[in-house]
Amino acid sequence: MEQAIALFNAQPPWAQSALGLAALALVALLVNFILKKVILRLAAPFLDTRTLTADKAAARLATVAPLLIVANGIELVPNLPKTVWLLIQNIAEASIVLSIAMAISKALDYVEELYRRRPDAHMRPIKGYVQVLKIVVYCGAVILGISALIEQSPLLLLSGLGAMAAVLLLVFKDTILSLVASVQLTSNDMLRVGDWIEMPGMNADGDVIDIALHTVKVQNFDKTITTIPTYKLIAESYRNWRGMSDAGGRRIKRALPLDQNSVRFLSDSEVDVLRRFRLLTDYLVGKDKELAEWNKRELAGDANPVNARRITNIGTFRAYVIAYLKAHPELTDKGFTLLVRQLSPTPQGLPLEIYCFTNTTEWAEYERIQADIFDHLIAILPEFGLRLFQEPSGLDLAGLKVG
Repeated sequence: MEQAIALFNAQPPWAQSALGLAALALVALLVNFILKKVILRLAAPFLDTRTLTADKAAARLATVAPLLIVANGIELVPNLPKTVWLLIQNIAEASIVLSIAMAISKALDYVEELYRRRPDAHMRPIKGYVQVLKIVVYCGAVILGISALIEQSPLLLLSGLGAMAAVLLLVFKDTILSLVASVQLTSNDMLRVGDWIEMPGMNADGDVIDIALHTVKVQNFDKTITTIPTYKLIAESYRNWRGMSDAGGRRIKRALPLDQNSVRFLSDSEVDVLRRFRLLTDYLVGKDKELAEWNKRELAGDANPVNARRITNIGTFRAYVIAYLKAHPELTDKGFTLLVRQLSPTPQGLPLEIYCFTNTTEWAEYERIQADIFDHLIAILPEFGLRLFQEPSGLDLAGLKVG
């Protein structure tokens, strides 16, 4: 040992500094290796094996130890100019602050990942809050790191930042708006991951897949991704279909445009033909009784049929549609509205609107049920002497003679 010390002292000053730096770097690398490759691997079974976030947080924190060795051991390197070892020490201290900030950031990611595993996590996402905490951590790390580099108190930098408040507000305008919007969205339960939303102004129509501090990602039904600034969801209107999903029923609201020229009274023989429909039995029996009583009471011997109340084909068809919808096994009546109504006549016919709810909210099943209902109604219309309105096409006009 004495010979080694004597040999070291015999070296020129620059060589002593180089050897000291090499020894310091070797010790720091050795500590780094032991912590990350030995201790952390031994501790790996005790960490959360379902994610790498905890491992990354521990690895970032382990980086602090070799940096502390460099920061405190640089003074022991002989013949090193004071300005050099002060610079290295300041850089090491700033790196320690950065490593701690990155470790805290990874720890916050781990907390957020643990929260996402909860079954109710989609109802109250915390990703926005975690990102705000990260911004605070990194801002603090920047202030402390700069203070370490220039060897000044952090309070000095903070006092200078007070004069830059207006500039900072301008720079972080979107962040502040997004933070307020994120708090409102979460506290009022206005948006969750998995919600189907429509926002035509942003060309968004699909499922929410991510709610972050600055943006909300929506996967549209064509599999494209629309990114919406979070504050837009407070400043502008959008439609959330969660209520439909929670209710368990999806609305059918579609009209059949009937040709008004086909609307007429039914003769007795036509009414007798319609009695073969089981769905019309109760309606026709009740209508016959109602009309017979009214005509007997109001006509008072007037035999002119024009003054009598009679059954119409459109009224009978409307009753049939109501009975058909009530008997349909795939429509729900649990507190949902079911009606068939006439809308105002238009040049494109008399709209007969069907308003009801399916017992499923699944898209493909909903479209199948709706198509089956209207397939049946369109096909059975001629039985009531009614026609759908359809604007004349070239085929309709082919048989007309000109001149």
